[in-house]
Amino acid sequence: MHARQWRTGTAAALAVAALTTAVPAASATEPDAAIASNRTAVAAAQTTDVDYRTWQRDVAAVVAVARPYIQQRTAQASGEKRAIVLDIDNTSLETDFHYFWELPTPAVEQVRDLARYADSRGVAIFFVTARPGIIYSLTDWNLKKAGYPVDGLYVRDLPDLFEEVSAYKTEKRAEIEAKGYTIIANIGNNTTDLVGGHAERTFKLPDYDGQLS
Repeated sequence: MHARQWRTGTAAALAVAALTTAVPAASATEPDAAIASNRTAVAAAQTTDVDYRTWQRDVAAVVAVARPYIQQRTAQASGEKRAIVLDIDNTSLETDFHYFWELPTPAVEQVRDLARYADSRGVAIFFVTARPGIIYSLTDWNLKKAGYPVDGLYVRDLPDLFEEVSAYKTEKRAEIEAKGYTIIANIGNNTTDLVGGHAERTFKLPDYDGQLS
């Protein structure tokens, strides 16, 4: 996600929601079937310039390359602490295809399945996002409710808001490495998610020249 292109209205609304609304109880979430049935209508209303089916197809093409790599990279048991790093908006969650008040925002299913697969092979799952710290709890809840394993979540605290997103995300990957992890894959939909090193391989999901945040 490119912070400069992340919809400021959505960011502000999520922040207000975090201040005024408690995180929904686990039993109050919308069933998966109902979420799926709303996708097409919400996509048309929320992101008129990007076709949902095309986006899903293009995401699947990237995941099809990432999965065998993770399989190969984790084939040998070792004492190495391995991790993958994921962006959130339109990488892990279908942010631009759903209204912000419809919670939880559904997972990008192919990416969630990839994260679960990596987790099953002993890989830690970290999220590094340009979302502000004020919605940390809401974001953490949403990721877990959407079915992601979460070993760590990094959001932007106040000092981080004054630096370039790419620099901030690079610093957080370096922090993960400092904890003894080898980041075998870094996955995002914008170059700011991926530049700066501190990952063995990067996988870029589509953003269609910035049309997706």
